[in-house]
Amino acid sequence: MFTGLVEEVGKIKAVKASGGGARLVISALKVLEDCKIGDSISINGVCQTVTALGKDHFEVDAVEETVKKTTLGKLKIHEKVNLERSLTLNRRLGGHFVLGHVDATGKILNIRKLQDSYLVSISYPKEFENYIVNVGAIAIDGISLTIARSDDRSFMVSIIPHTWNETSLSDRSVGAEVNLEFDVLGKYVAKILKRDKGTGISEEWLKQNGF
Repeated sequence: MFTGLVEEVGKIKAVKASGGGARLVISALKVLEDCKIGDSISINGVCQTVTALGKDHFEVDAVEETVKKTTLGKLKIHEKVNLERSLTLNRRLGGHFVLGHVDATGKILNIRKLQDSYLVSISYPKEFENYIVNVGAIAIDGISLTIARSDDRSFMVSIIPHTWNETSLSDRSVGAEVNLEFDVLGKYVAKILKRDKGTGISEEWLKQNGF
């Protein structure tokens, strides 16, 4: 489990084909401070297991299903990636609960620079529409962000300069593909609503009972 607060931006050092998957070698410093083989690190929002360690890099094996479902299989040498170690009980939860299990990928449709922020519009698959909630949480390439507004095809997030500069977002351009993980709490609520139709549990009932 992660928080969606990126600790470090690493770089892809090597990509090696491994069956239908890929072995990624990633240069890093901060996330290696207490890292051990077998630990979990989020790479652009994808939870991966460290399989090898060096002084300035680590390796992971992205299996075939991960390569198909996320952007990890499309990473290129020298490309920047967002890195975060798994959550420990003595860390503040400053973002939101991020599992590192990517639901889908989206594409950046527009980037608009304002005086004190950036507005980024991103497309998403229509089947995930129920998980898109205005002012709700979403993880984009492992970054915990808040949905500013949305429609049935895309959503918009507002990004402060610190987040823009300290993550891989500053290297992204229109058309870039990004990993999306929708809020896990929203997934449970949607499942309850779907399963319990006709039992009195509704969106209004959930609001009245503190959900």
